[in-house]
Amino acid sequence: MQELMSGNEAIARGAWECGATFGAGYPGTPSTEILETFAQYKGVYAEWSPNEKVGLEVAIGAAFAGARAMAVMKHVGVNVAADPLFTVSYTGTNGALVIITADDPSLHSSQNEQDNRNYAKFAKIPMLEPADSQEAKDFIKLAFELSEKFDTPVFLRTTTRVSHSKSVVRIEPQAALEDRTDIRHLPLKYVMVPINARTRRVEVEKRTLALREWAETFPGNRVEMGSDEVGIITAGMPYNYAKDAFPDYSYLKLGLVHPLPEKRIRDFASKVKKLYVVEELDPFIEEQVRAMGIEVTGKAVFPYTNEFDPGVIEKGLTGTSSAPAVTLQTIPPRPPNLCPGCPHRGLFYALNKTKAFVSGDIGCYTLSYMKPLAGMDSCICMGASIGIAHGMSKALGPKGKGKVVGVIGDSTFIHSGITTLLNAAYNRSDAVFIIADNRTTAMTGMQEHPATGYTLQGEKAKELDFEALGKVLGVDSSVEVIDPLQFKNTTEVLKRELQKDGPSLIISRSPCVLLMSKKAARAKHFFTDPETCIGCKVCLTCGCPAISWKDFEKAGMPPRPERKKQKGIAVIDATLCTGCTLCAQLCRQEAILREDG
Repeated sequence: MQELMSGNEAIARGAWECGATFGAGYPGTPSTEILETFAQYKGVYAEWSPNEKVGLEVAIGAAFAGARAMAVMKHVGVNVAADPLFTVSYTGTNGALVIITADDPSLHSSQNEQDNRNYAKFAKIPMLEPADSQEAKDFIKLAFELSEKFDTPVFLRTTTRVSHSKSVVRIEPQAALEDRTDIRHLPLKYVMVPINARTRRVEVEKRTLALREWAETFPGNRVEMGSDEVGIITAGMPYNYAKDAFPDYSYLKLGLVHPLPEKRIRDFASKVKKLYVVEELDPFIEEQVRAMGIEVTGKAVFPYTNEFDPGVIEKGLTGTSSAPAVTLQTIPPRPPNLCPGCPHRGLFYALNKTKAFVSGDIGCYTLSYMKPLAGMDSCICMGASIGIAHGMSKALGPKGKGKVVGVIGDSTFIHSGITTLLNAAYNRSDAVFIIADNRTTAMTGMQEHPATGYTLQGEKAKELDFEALGKVLGVDSSVEVIDPLQFKNTTEVLKRELQKDGPSLIISRSPCVLLMSKKAARAKHFFTDPETCIGCKVCLTCGCPAISWKDFEKAGMPPRPERKKQKGIAVIDATLCTGCTLCAQLCRQEAILREDG
């Protein structure tokens, strides 16, 4: 039986087929669908952990108990999980542990473009990299087998294109595996005090040598001989692009990108006249091939940044590309924007008016840095907003050369903002901290978290109380809850809190409009009264996609000679309007009315 699957769906299917019973992680594009799909299979446990470090740690625990476990995250999540990652390389596992890193060339939904193959080499952990959905399913199975065979965690690396593109996958039944979960007391192996860690460090090197030997016979590292004029070493999605551009060349297609099969690489290089490495992002393979003393061309002709395609590879090898030119001039510009009715719009509109420095974070609300909202001044990584605001407040001093605000989303606050708020309270920060609580992990597709009241598998859970937590962490002098769509009150609270000394916490609470989509569809929408509108365009400054400006002719209205300066009118698209009321609150002329008057 065959089925069309994305790479993410295939990974989840493969994990289930081979008897994996545990999955943990934090949602992050392009990895999110792996755990969402895995959680739907019978007999498994899957969770959204507060962050990737916690997700890896609980997966390590499951593996120590003998289970086949996986930790799932996007590339920047491995940065968060790096602390346990480097040590579990020493301890090894009892069951099996696979760490899935989903890299994002071209930064489709990320703040950087890092190449996590470097983590495999740095942490001395083997890494497999599939090129399509079938390999994604096959390689996750192989990763669990490798983990058990070599007593090691194993990386499975995907990229956005492998994660989200679809190809045909063979569907197989779940393997019948005996339950091997148990408790094994192995302190010399699992307790990484220096004397034990020194011994395990030697074991890691022995394991690496064994893996190098295994890599030479691994069928996923395969040679496809064609013309001996050009040989290409490649892996992952670039293999498909290169084969599309140059089907007649010779290929060494790598499925295991660390450790590399040196003997096979040397043998392949000896059979071709010109050798290239085709790889996205860093010269990871190229540098190691060069270290073997083999002449090879890579980043001298291929870019360091962004995704490849057949045209990029053809141009790199020949200097020209036969790929059809893509012209974007005929495509209307469509910059990213907050959804109509998004509660973050009211908050950041108000923040812009304060003229404070706003340290932002990772989430939908990051889009508010753009005009017309222009309500955010920095964004570094998940959880950084509070720490940056605290640091700025200390550097500016008690006299205050300017007030500072740190804004963080609810899921991001749980991910890595709790300890930073504790630090800010403990060290008596002079900044305002805002939790933009829209009751979901919206940016990656509406996942649950500890404050939503439900788990990944739909079980009811206790909701985290942000107000109580803020007071427990030490922000006891000022904790406020606001509805950001009540603009006047939001403005007044911001103004008041910015004038106070010491740290203060504002919970800006209003559900994501997508959670409220049915209610929004039934809401009475707004329209502009042409008799009252004076064309001041204040309503446009909130940046709502439902509001546009049209001159009188395009709006189907006659000119207004009594108002010579007015050239047009603000128009509200009823199919987009959610009835959030923000534009009506901004209109000084009271020209924006509900459908029912």
